[in-house]
Amino acid sequence: MKKFLKILFRIVLGLIAFVLLAFGILYAMYNQKLPEGKSGEEADKLASTMLKSLDYEAYQNTRFLEWSFAGGAHHYKWDKQNGKVEVKWDDYSVNLHLANTSKSTVFKDNLKIIDDSKKELIETATNYFNNDSFWLVAPFKVFDTGTKRELVVLEDGSKRLLVSYTEGGTTPGDAYLWKLLPNGFPESYQMWVKIISIGGLEATWDDWKKMETGAFLPGSHKIGPMTLHMGNVKAYN
Repeated sequence: MKKFLKILFRIVLGLIAFVLLAFGILYAMYNQKLPEGKSGEEADKLASTMLKSLDYEAYQNTRFLEWSFAGGAHHYKWDKQNGKVEVKWDDYSVNLHLANTSKSTVFKDNLKIIDDSKKELIETATNYFNNDSFWLVAPFKVFDTGTKRELVVLEDGSKRLLVSYTEGGTTPGDAYLWKLLPNGFPESYQMWVKIISIGGLEATWDDWKKMETGAFLPGSHKIGPMTLHMGNVKAYN
C-alpha cells in the first residue's frame, strides 16, 4: 500500500509540474501588457460608430432578450424594461431583480426556497448574469456609467477602442481592446480581466444576426480552440 501511495504521489506531482510548465509557456507566449490609449472625442466617436453599426437605438427599444451560455447550462430571459431576468441552471430558477436583488425569488425543482441558501443562490445567479450577459451585449455597454474609453493606435497605424470598467458588474477594473471592421462592426476584443491570468487574450465576436427588433447580436465567440455558443438568441418586444 505504501509503495502504491508513493507512486500515486509521484504521478500527482508530475501532473502538477506539467500543468505549471504548460501555463508558464502559454503565459510567456500570449501575455501582453495593457496598452496605453488616449481618451477624448476621437475615442468616443469610434465607440459611437460601433453602436451605430449594431443599431443601438433598436437595442435600447428591445424589451426581452433570451439566450443560453456555458454549453446550454445557463438559460436567461431578460426583461430589460422592468430590470428583471429569469436565470435557470441545474434544478434552480431565480427571478432576479437587478435593481434590488433582495426582492428576488428562488426555486429548486419548482419549490420556493426561503432558507439561508436563498442569499447565496441569488448571488450565484447575479454573477452568472453579469458574466454571461456581457458576452451578449458588451458592445452596447461602452458608454455605461463608470466606463472609460480610449483610442489606441497600433504600430501599423490601425486604431482600436479600449474600454475600461471602473465600477459595476462583478469584476470592476476589467478592460477590453476592441478590434472593429471599417464600418465599426465588432470583430474581436482582447481581454485584461481578473479571472484570466493571461493579459490580452483574444476572443472573437461571430455569427452576428439581425434580431426581430432590428438590433444585431452575436451567436458565438472563439477563444483559441474553444468556442462559446450563445444558444438560441432572441430579442423581441
